[in-house]
Amino acid sequence: MHRTLTAAPILGAAILPRDSAAVAARRISWLVVFLMAVQAGVGIAAPSVYRDTGWVPAAWYGNDLVTLLVAVPLLGWALLWAGRGSVRAELVWYAMLGYAVYNYAYYLFGAALNAFFPLYAALFVLPVFALILALGRVDAAAIAGRFTVAMPRRWIAGYMLFTGIGLAIAWTAQWAAYAFAGSIPSIGVEPFQLVAAMDLTFMVPWFIAGAILLLRRNPWGFLVTPIIILKGATYTLVLTTSSTVAALRGVEGTMEQIPIWAAWTVIGLLAAWGVFGSMRPSGR
Repeated sequence: MHRTLTAAPILGAAILPRDSAAVAARRISWLVVFLMAVQAGVGIAAPSVYRDTGWVPAAWYGNDLVTLLVAVPLLGWALLWAGRGSVRAELVWYAMLGYAVYNYAYYLFGAALNAFFPLYAALFVLPVFALILALGRVDAAAIAGRFTVAMPRRWIAGYMLFTGIGLAIAWTAQWAAYAFAGSIPSIGVEPFQLVAAMDLTFMVPWFIAGAILLLRRNPWGFLVTPIIILKGATYTLVLTTSSTVAALRGVEGTMEQIPIWAAWTVIGLLAAWGVFGSMRPSGR
């Protein structure tokens, strides 16, 4: 038996009372839904807003498609049902906020300067505030108690460790080859620095820490795991879509990436199914 762990109110509840923090988190999240829909919709309808060259516009187009057709509806659905007491929806809410932070960090720091710049900054910062306010009032033990013993915990943790450690090795190996042997990374030096920095900070630590906590049956493992798995699966869907768009536009070297990202999306979704499917259906 684990002793009950109630998350300290930290920043969210320190700024506002607990109920007010929850209301503020939801209101900010609804604003994120609206702004994401606007950004992605305009990006698809008027791609000339992007001033990037080469394969990058195809990447933004694929990214906008997944954001508008998958991330926005998921976040909206999660907000509606989390407000009715669904813990599954609450975890999806957090995962989609995590997706927004990760996704718009790419736009904010990687896109050529364009008319969306203030929107990128807002969509990077607002989900962070919403997560602080929401997670500051989370009872990790109560959420962990919603999972049944049928959860394939070891398989899911293995997938998370493989993903986290694999990304770490892949990026650090390319960095070492460039730093000490002068070998140019496969995606170029500047894109590599952005992508590797994003994965080594926003993905790798959370996949590895979540897996370890899950294996140890720590309540926080049951909170981190569904968030990072769903966030990761959504973004590999972005990579699959962007690679497909680039291949259709004749960008060399992208066709070979489609089956890799597609396979990893399927694996990630299976892991998410294993996690969310192991939760009791009753509300919080």
